[in-house]
Amino acid sequence: MTIILKNLTKRFRLRGSNAKFVARDVNLVLEPGQSVAILGKNGAGKSTLLSMVSGKSLPDKGEVITKGSLSWPVGFAGSFHPDLTGAQNAVFLARLYGVDSTEMLHYVESFAELGDHFRERVMTYSSGMRSRLAFGCSMAIKFDWYLVDEVTSVGDASFKEKSMGVFRDRMKTSSALFVSHSLTTVQRVCDTAILIENGTFTYFDKVRDGVSAYTEIVNAQQRARQEAARNNPVEIKRRKRELRLERKAAERLEATLTAQVASSPSAK
Repeated sequence: MTIILKNLTKRFRLRGSNAKFVARDVNLVLEPGQSVAILGKNGAGKSTLLSMVSGKSLPDKGEVITKGSLSWPVGFAGSFHPDLTGAQNAVFLARLYGVDSTEMLHYVESFAELGDHFRERVMTYSSGMRSRLAFGCSMAIKFDWYLVDEVTSVGDASFKEKSMGVFRDRMKTSSALFVSHSLTTVQRVCDTAILIENGTFTYFDKVRDGVSAYTEIVNAQQRARQEAARNNPVEIKRRKRELRLERKAAERLEATLTAQVASSPSAK
């Protein structure tokens, strides 16, 4: 039930000879009994980490050691067979993971709220319907660790709340690696955090500390961009032009008011 990152290194080649590290010699042990928020900027490597933990992609160096059962990415609908109905796909997954197919069928049908569509082919589903089916299938099977990537954004407000409730209930007996751009959601469902920045993983015992560190990084980058924009020659030229226009407008307004005062009866 433990996830071990041992000397984990993963990088992507960019144009030219540059390389971007999403993990650089990372060593980390994640014990069970926690819901871990994975925080970082876009492109930091959050989804890549889930991909390596699930075995979908391999690290360049090091290894991911998992002890216990591990879910597929929660809500991932890409594994459904389009020619099978939602019900048939649910039964197939039940048999694949060794759970009671009748119980899973009833659970997914009730949870996904697809109505008659549950017994129609998945190829006719909208993306929202596929996501509902996928989340229902994910929650119907109990795993030691759940891998979650932005899944709780599926559906309308009531369905989102139901999904969140089911997920929190699962976390009473399981653990999770949780990726979401919603810091509010992260703080509702997670208790610890990992912040990914330039290939470095920083672990926080309290999720609020991880969120604070991530927010500070985002704010610092925004300030740096604003400062760079202020010092950009093009931006300086644009601001000077705006100031000239504002001065001319003020001068015209002053001239108009002066003329109005001079022509008024009280001025004669």
